[in-house]
Amino acid sequence: MTAQASEFSKLFEAKYSELNIKEGDVITGSVSKILRDYVVVNVGFKSEGFIDIEEFRNLDGEIATESGDEVKVVVEELEDSDGHIVLSKERADAVEAWNRVESVHDKDEMIDGLVVNKVKGGLSVNLGGIKAFLPGSQIDLKPVKSLDKLIGNKYSFKILKLNKAKGNIVLSRRAILEAERETLRRDILENIEEGQIIRGTVKNITDYGAFIDLGGIDGLLHITDLTWGRINHPSEVLKINDEIDVVVLKYDAKSQKVSLGLKQLSEDPWTKSDGKFAVGDKVKGKVVSLTDYGVFVEIEDGIEGLIHISELSWNKKIKHPSKVVKVGDEVESVVLDVDLANRKIALGLKQLEPNPWDVLHQKYPVGSVVEGSIRNITDFGIFVGIDDESIDGLIHVSDISWEKDYKWPNDDFQKGQQIKCQVVNIDKENQKFTLGLKQLSDDPFAQLMRKFPIGSEIKGKVEKVGDKGVDIRVDAEQVAFLPISETGVSRAEYKAHFKEGDDVDAQVKKFDDRDRKMVVSVKMLVKRQERENMKEFLDKQGDASVTFQDLMKKD
Repeated sequence: MTAQASEFSKLFEAKYSELNIKEGDVITGSVSKILRDYVVVNVGFKSEGFIDIEEFRNLDGEIATESGDEVKVVVEELEDSDGHIVLSKERADAVEAWNRVESVHDKDEMIDGLVVNKVKGGLSVNLGGIKAFLPGSQIDLKPVKSLDKLIGNKYSFKILKLNKAKGNIVLSRRAILEAERETLRRDILENIEEGQIIRGTVKNITDYGAFIDLGGIDGLLHITDLTWGRINHPSEVLKINDEIDVVVLKYDAKSQKVSLGLKQLSEDPWTKSDGKFAVGDKVKGKVVSLTDYGVFVEIEDGIEGLIHISELSWNKKIKHPSKVVKVGDEVESVVLDVDLANRKIALGLKQLEPNPWDVLHQKYPVGSVVEGSIRNITDFGIFVGIDDESIDGLIHVSDISWEKDYKWPNDDFQKGQQIKCQVVNIDKENQKFTLGLKQLSDDPFAQLMRKFPIGSEIKGKVEKVGDKGVDIRVDAEQVAFLPISETGVSRAEYKAHFKEGDDVDAQVKKFDDRDRKMVVSVKMLVKRQERENMKEFLDKQGDASVTFQDLMKKD
């Protein structure tokens, strides 16, 4: 080290020695400048300190300082590589914050903090320079679904645990809310009375009603006291966290049970509805609810009618009312039945249109040929829409083809495909419209029966020799079956007797409707030919001849 450098070092140490400042001390400085990224602080040294501007943001995210303000800082380094003193407002704030937190904890008071981010098991809270932990169980009186909504908000907290040595602070917001709730609860119990209208929040919904938080005490709003109209579940009217006005119907001071009403806040509309609605009337209303079995339509305030799903359309294939209407739709319907005693009005939508089943047989007589588009394909058949009719016809798998046994029709057919078919049957009572595809052509089995009557002789070639018999190709389209028992030879010999390509003469024995086969017999043909030969022989002998039976008797 040069003499000049040594002298400078002595002067530097002497300067700070006079100020009695060392690293780690908390001192007071003055803000001299506010730059874009830094705040310049003068603490009386030959150089000023530069502090990151983020250290001056308050719980609201604003820069909480201006030129001339005094500020406490911690000396981190007496001089950095650029010759500036290194200061930290954040560390000084932490010291101040710890003192404040310790004082609040000792006095069992509340402290304000800013929720800054999510951490494992809860939230991290800024207490003005130091971080604290807010467990998930201590955030609110009930579980919070989205912690993200709390980030950036300021709340008051109670300090549950404090360990300065480990830098550990555990907070609770729930403890404050519970204290507030208990105060409110005592006030409500002291002043509640029947007939009183109270503001509450829907806390829970069950099949039989809803529990309303009145502020420290819960009341039951039974499903029958929700609305003058008919509903199936309270969730059709209310949802969790709804704020509503309710009237106290009954209060039991001993059990502290409260019964509430919502519909009682308005006049019962059914008391003035007598004679207003008659069967056959057309009424207009708004769809207020959908269920699996129908549509509830409000035809007047508080008066709802039900359109059963079966009354929505003449087509019975509607799986859910939402396929026809939706909540909020304005619809016109026909009054089918009025039961004021039970507050029920039955409505119909399909009655606004003519019943297509009444005229279906006139438009499409049995045997007529129609054309339509395939609307659906199932394992048991094909549904075909004819023109713009709401009624689909069904082509059963058994009516698709004379020859092919369809297990799954979409192998050969597609939705939207245009096809021609024949009307097979119309069952108005059971609303069934039966169509056929195979009926457009003659049954080849029937053709076969006509071409080869029972007892007729056929000629063909052996196509296949199987374990049960022989397939004989009669012509380009027809194959006959010759069972082993009808071959005229033994089972052991028949495979040697029949070879593929051999010519075969046989007689038609029968037609098997189930297997749609023509069964033939060589044995029957041989016997017939023997009888014919014998008859021919005997006929040639004339009157002097003896019969075959006579010859047999002589033997």
